[in-house]
Amino acid sequence: MDKKVLLKFFIAVGVIVAASAVTFAWQRDRAVQVSVAEEAAVPAEPEPGVESDAYILAKGNYSNLVTDLTDVDKPVYDRYTLKQRQEKGLPTMLPQLTHYTSEKVAYLTFDDGPDNKNTPAVLDILKANGIHATFYVTGQMAQENPAVLKRLFAEGHAIGNHSYDHNYKRLYKSKEDFLADMQQSEEIIFNILGVRPLIIRAPGGTVGMFGNDFYEAVNLAGYVPHDWNVSTEDATAKRPNASQEVQFVDRMTKGRLKDDMALVLMHSCAGKEQTVKALQGIINTLKAKGYRFGVVTPITPQPW
Repeated sequence: MDKKVLLKFFIAVGVIVAASAVTFAWQRDRAVQVSVAEEAAVPAEPEPGVESDAYILAKGNYSNLVTDLTDVDKPVYDRYTLKQRQEKGLPTMLPQLTHYTSEKVAYLTFDDGPDNKNTPAVLDILKANGIHATFYVTGQMAQENPAVLKRLFAEGHAIGNHSYDHNYKRLYKSKEDFLADMQQSEEIIFNILGVRPLIIRAPGGTVGMFGNDFYEAVNLAGYVPHDWNVSTEDATAKRPNASQEVQFVDRMTKGRLKDDMALVLMHSCAGKEQTVKALQGIINTLKAKGYRFGVVTPITPQPW
């Protein structure tokens, strides 16, 4: 074959191969672009939970807590239970948050409810004063009085987890038992309200009950524990009357407290009628000392 003809043949073949390669690359890139566009067009699956101006609902990655949690006026809840976070591979530990110490704040907290008598009476007094408080509820009492729990939530009070049934022997057997108990309680609260409390109160307080491994386990699970620095002594052997409870609060808030914070321990379960009677006097005493009232959140400091 003539060399010129052969050269032309190879050139033609090369052109065809190159053109085919360019066409294939274009089709491949176009397919990738279409695929990316289609993926972008598919909306992200919405996160569960009902948003509200009355509370802050943590996102799956907790990012909004860093930006939105700037005061102690609104309760803070999680839209997922701990179990759901673990199953979905979401973070469980909260991001680092700055404690709120900007002003003199009193936190009225009530443990061991909700019952169907004293808790509603406490709510009536708080409503009359325009104050939101914090209620550390047990899962057992929430099961027995779901309507009262729903009222707490609807009226803007903060709800914390106070274990399932206050059983010290089971709770403090190990950190695993403590977390299991808290999860049992949170599942009950979540099934009633659709939110998970992030704040917890260990029955009896963390001091003397928690070992170092407990603190770490609680932190990794995203729970924020709070004890107290003021008490009405309504759960002690002193069995004070209403007047004495007011005096205890007055005495314990003399001078300046750590972080200008009075975290007041009270109870709103059966047998706490004297606390109900004392509540208005306690509110008046704290107001006279320049305190304003807030709800416990993850940025509320520990009182000690």
